Amino acid sequence: MTGFSSQWLSLRESADHRARNVALRQEVIQHFEEKRPELGKSEQTPLRITDLGCGTGSNLRALAEVLPAYQHWTLIDYDPALLNAARMTLSKWADHVTAPNSGTETNTELRCLKNGKQITVNFMQVDLAKNIGNVLDNKIDLLTAAAFFDLVSPEWITRFCQSLKAPLFTVLTYDGIEKWSPAHFADQSVLNAFHAHQATDKGFGLSAGPGAIEMIRTQLSIRNFNVRLAQSPWLLQAPEDQALMQALATGSAAAVAQTNQIATSDLTAWLSARMLAQSCEIGHWDLFAIPH
Repeated sequence: MTGFSSQWLSLRESADHRARNVALRQEVIQHFEEKRPELGKSEQTPLRITDLGCGTGSNLRALAEVLPAYQHWTLIDYDPALLNAARMTLSKWADHVTAPNSGTETNTELRCLKNGKQITVNFMQVDLAKNIGNVLDNKIDLLTAAAFFDLVSPEWITRFCQSLKAPLFTVLTYDGIEKWSPAHFADQSVLNAFHAHQATDKGFGLSAGPGAIEMIRTQLSIRNFNVRLAQSPWLLQAPEDQALMQALATGSAAAVAQTNQIATSDLTAWLSARMLAQSCEIGHWDLFAIPH
């Protein structure tokens, strides 16, 4: 799966980090403090985290500060350009890089210090559409993902849930709810067309879209995982989120245009209005699932 630019991921990172559900994140913290207290206490027992569809490493930057002192992250993406962007962004984000990259190979290990945390990062280029089973066979203490599962197919979700053995903490899975202000006559028809576009193949088969989070909850519950859900909507407002709202509207309009479901004049009017929007809410869910 490719198609997300590092510029778009950088633009949305602040909103992503604000939207994450704090209470559910605290449950993740408590799980490793109470159930797995030995993890992350030394270099010999680091907390091993694997991040699916890592992009530029935003999930690591959001979680590292609340996880134990010793962490070993494996960042997985199919796009080598994003893996290289992740390496560069993390190198700048860290307080100190203790094992700087000697080249630009995406699989070279990076070690960094950040606010007292010792974080080792490996970068892996993997086609998750084909190789998710191999990834899940590795030793993992926590599996993470952000804004990922609504892009994969129901069949892929089934294979994933059947293979999952580690705790899963996935955030910002889109649920299909969008509320723009002020309202526009084309809002619902544009949203319907956007959902039709989202259901197309993003590299994993026809995408689950807004139904993804319920599919994961149902299938993991059947497999005796303890599953917790919490809402994590983007709450955007002008002027601080103006650039993100405009990029979101522009991207949505481009996707909708490909469906040919909306008259060009209506879509143009909608986009013009959305470029001046006062606020926008985009619905997401966070999920934490623990195997029994």
